Amino acid sequence: MAILLPLILAFIISCSLSSATDTLTQSHSLVDDANGTTTLVSSDGTFELGFFSPGSSSNRYLGIWYKNIPDTTVVWVANRQTPLRNDTNFTTPSRLSITDEGGLVLLSQNGTVVWSANTTVNNQGVSVVAQLLDSGNLVLRNAQDEVDVVDDAKYIWQSFDYPSDTFLPGMKIGWDLRRGINRELTAWKSWDDPSVGDLRWGMVVGVTPELVMWKGEEEYYRSGPWNGVIFSGKTTPIFELQFVSTQDEKDASLCHVYHITVSLIRPNKVVYTSKLQNKSVITRVVLNGTTSYRQRYNWVEQTKSWRLYSSVPRDNCDNYNLCGPYGNCIVNDSPPCQCLSGFKPKSPQNYSALDWTQGCVRSESWSCGVKNRDGFRRFSGLKIPDTRKAWVNASMTLGDCRMKCLANCSCTAYANLYVTGGGIGCLIWFGELIDLRVASTPGQDLYIRMAAAETDAKGHKKMVGIVVTAVTVPLVFLALLALSCTHWRKRGRREKTSLENNSEGEQEDLDLPFYDLATIVHATNDFSNDKKLGQGGFGPVYKGILADGQEIAIKRLSQSSGQGTKEFKNEVSLCAKLQHRNLVKVLGCCIQGEEKMLIYEYMPNKSLDNFLFGPCICRILSLAEWQSKFLDWPRRFHIIFGIARGLLYLHQDSRLRIIHRDLKASNILLDGQMNPKISDFGMARMFGGDQIEGNTNRIAGTYGYMSPEYAIHGLFSIKSDVFSFGMLLLEIVSGKKNRGASYPNQGFNLIGHAWRLWKDGNPLELIDGCLGEAFNSSEALRCIRVGLLCMQLHPEDRPDMASVIVMLSSENVLSQPKEPGFLIERIMVGEGCASSGNQISSSTNEVTVTQLEAR
Repeated sequence: MAILLPLILAFIISCSLSSATDTLTQSHSLVDDANGTTTLVSSDGTFELGFFSPGSSSNRYLGIWYKNIPDTTVVWVANRQTPLRNDTNFTTPSRLSITDEGGLVLLSQNGTVVWSANTTVNNQGVSVVAQLLDSGNLVLRNAQDEVDVVDDAKYIWQSFDYPSDTFLPGMKIGWDLRRGINRELTAWKSWDDPSVGDLRWGMVVGVTPELVMWKGEEEYYRSGPWNGVIFSGKTTPIFELQFVSTQDEKDASLCHVYHITVSLIRPNKVVYTSKLQNKSVITRVVLNGTTSYRQRYNWVEQTKSWRLYSSVPRDNCDNYNLCGPYGNCIVNDSPPCQCLSGFKPKSPQNYSALDWTQGCVRSESWSCGVKNRDGFRRFSGLKIPDTRKAWVNASMTLGDCRMKCLANCSCTAYANLYVTGGGIGCLIWFGELIDLRVASTPGQDLYIRMAAAETDAKGHKKMVGIVVTAVTVPLVFLALLALSCTHWRKRGRREKTSLENNSEGEQEDLDLPFYDLATIVHATNDFSNDKKLGQGGFGPVYKGILADGQEIAIKRLSQSSGQGTKEFKNEVSLCAKLQHRNLVKVLGCCIQGEEKMLIYEYMPNKSLDNFLFGPCICRILSLAEWQSKFLDWPRRFHIIFGIARGLLYLHQDSRLRIIHRDLKASNILLDGQMNPKISDFGMARMFGGDQIEGNTNRIAGTYGYMSPEYAIHGLFSIKSDVFSFGMLLLEIVSGKKNRGASYPNQGFNLIGHAWRLWKDGNPLELIDGCLGEAFNSSEALRCIRVGLLCMQLHPEDRPDMASVIVMLSSENVLSQPKEPGFLIERIMVGEGCASSGNQISSSTNEVTVTQLEAR
């Protein structure tokens, strides 16, 4: 037996591939051997199939990647759920082989089948080969058949039918119902674990098929139905997009750009595919489970890097059903959710608290069946609502569609099925209309059923109104003109004054639901110590439970603080206007006597600093336990990305530009899923959309996070927040505070320590030691570089948050950071430091401080 083992091993190796080829035959194997792993290479040299280990993992997988791209970019993995493990007890290598029955199998070192191609046909007696095509598709086919890249019906099996996390040109997303195949993408669990994660992207086969993303079992994003030209998103000019719904597989070859063949009665095939117009472009779509984005990257040969081309979701309004039934999401408005014309909030109190889940209801109910008591109002430019409770007829005219809807008291809206040919077909909704938004591209006309008084059906009434208006207006024009000019002149002065003095001035219109003091006292057991969550700059924070069981957090302004009333009103005013998944949600406020409180959603994981700066948990738990329960690298990167998105919303996407001025770890709260939410807007300043900076006599914020120009000269801008974000980013990566920790050279804070490591070429030494080797080195290095770019001394050198997000989410080559703005031990404060002469010592704690200039 001892003699046979070397002979068997020699035979296996001799039967493995000895040179680069794109085809595997039944007489050869693809082996994973210490003496050299064999691979398949597509004939044009674009793709390679072989064994690999992702990131720092020691597990082995069979996968496909780009051969000539320096950074290994894997596009498909066979054994995602069953990794191979190197076992020194075996001398036989893992291998990919074709069985005598014509099946493709992956064998472990002990000969166990860990993965096989899903084939149901017995091909015994038929010569079968596996071939890696130039498209990146691994196919199993009869050796006698010629490869046909257009008609793939002859393939016994193909990897394109079983995608991983990447969508390549020529692939299909959707259903082949005849063969029972559903092609959908699933994200990797983490950067070094290709097993199936929570994020999925696929085709929903309903009355109008559409592309949908899920997080776990919850719908996260939908494309909107196919309208004959596109899904609701914008057409990408470098691609030919095809959507096919056919009875016969061969019909797919007849489809051309933007043409759709529809069979609404049990179609055999419902797929979405794309084909490159310019084959020199290297492009891929990937599901990123860390950031929860579906991203398209293009390879840029000049920079030897992947460049982010587009991302979905594109904005907050892409989140599924953000605004509830009949709520319309308008991304550039604040708040973004508004009831459609003719509708009102179902719960005005919740709507005022920016809780839109209940949505809207009609302002006036219709009377179905009563003549001339109901009709339809046309809404243009909308994304078509969810069609799961809809009905279609491809041959009906729009007029017939209207009559069909009018005759059914359950019908709530109708529209053309397709926009081609001036509009064809009929799409009818039953029940509430959900997931509405203003379309990013020209949307379809949607006709929503309403009471006659709310519709445009009474054309003659409109004409009477127009005539009366035309006669009346000239009679009162001169009087109104004088009155209006006076009114708007006064109002303009008031608004300008309010805008310039928003945090220092009074804000009586708080625009949030009020809670009475007795309710809050009962919810917190009379503010008992066991309900206390922490202490902020202006007072304690308590946990409370309302009578209905809802958990809340209460920020109570300290009565002994003489400096917090205006900041409190400022925070109330701002929070009433802000809504984003990465901003803490304010439910209401309580102002009664001397008590002033804000009521927030309760965040069970408290603040980020509790995780970053507590005792090093990894010294107490094993590394595996710590990674599973606390801040492993994917969670850290997810938190970094979420904070960046929240800050981008404040700076750019909200109606008024918000500068936070106190961004730090203790002001980042974490929900039950460790999603970050920016909190504490007491120091924030609000500007008009075209204003990006200001100055103040009043330095407010936390030393260690303040930018130099703000700490020294009182100048603040969106770039001040960018500086604070950079500081926060380094703290998340390193697990250390900027100040109060020990560094190699006395006097160096975390900024100086990071800069020294960067200049010495050892930036990865900054990584939190609790992570061990379990982190994505390329992501970590990118985060450190972005952090240093954000903290450059001169504000004009720092990127804005839109650029930060692109830098974090792409593989583009970044510029070299310049020397950061070191915060020195003593800082001059006040407007005009030279004349003031006042000095203060910089604080080493995490309490917000405010320094007032003497008057």
